Amino acid sequence: MNGWTVSDIPGQSGRIAVVTGANSGIGYVTARELARQGARVVLGCRDVTRGKAAEELMREQVPGADVRLAVLDLADLASVRAFAAELPEERLDLLVNNAGVMALPQRRTVDGFEMQFATNHLGHFALTGLLLPRLRAAGPGARVVTVSSGLHFLGTVDPRDLQMDHRYRRWIAYGRSKSANLLFTHELSRRLTAEGSAVVAAAAHPGYAATNLQTAGLRMEERAVAERAVELLNRTVAQSAEDGALPSLYAATAPGVRQDDFIGPRVLLWRGSPTRSVRARWTLDDRASAGLWAASERLTGVTYAWNGD
Repeated sequence: MNGWTVSDIPGQSGRIAVVTGANSGIGYVTARELARQGARVVLGCRDVTRGKAAEELMREQVPGADVRLAVLDLADLASVRAFAAELPEERLDLLVNNAGVMALPQRRTVDGFEMQFATNHLGHFALTGLLLPRLRAAGPGARVVTVSSGLHFLGTVDPRDLQMDHRYRRWIAYGRSKSANLLFTHELSRRLTAEGSAVVAAAAHPGYAATNLQTAGLRMEERAVAERAVELLNRTVAQSAEDGALPSLYAATAPGVRQDDFIGPRVLLWRGSPTRSVRARWTLDDRASAGLWAASERLTGVTYAWNGD
């Protein structure tokens, strides 16, 4: 994987991709580079205005890009179901579960779930289940890539307190939601393998990449000084969104990506070319992943259908 860049992305002509959170940051770069290589890309975005602006910019940067905007709010399960139901394509080669929120003050979604757990995990769990038949229909080469974080090491999910009702700590909640991403990928990989599916489930993380993700929570609380400090760190320490998207693009397109691979930056989980990343042992726990899966089906009302069931 030494030195892997966007120039190494295989041709994507004829492939169909959905990228969530594609209006900014690594989601935007991921969608743009897939389109540049010939994929038809659906931009799943919550904010229509920002989504349209991203679509227009993408067409300017990649003339002839086959992209279109579709409304998707992962914090609203009705929106997730509507997005899946209205997607006209009968097959899907690639689903990149990229959208996320980070270290927000305690908030509840319209469905009553803790915002970080709901947006980062439950919404993507439901979306993947609803789109899985179309991924199966694509045949060999179909992939689900879920974007986690090196900060998943902050903690794993607590099955007794999935919503952190007992004591909410924003960074722990973020870390748990990112561990949930990896537990989801682990269990999805196990189940796909058991049914003999050609669909591959992998995960990625961007390292420390400069996006608006780090400042959104601070802006919600009007913590201007802290927001400026984070913006300074982003400018001086973080790698760019362009580089932060490389692990996602590698996991989505590179040959040889295996079930349950976790791809991240080479240097200290921070920056550099993509490689297989270290991960917390708890994200490979079969019992924990199965328990989270069962809870996720119950909470979302989305039950996956498996061949042979």
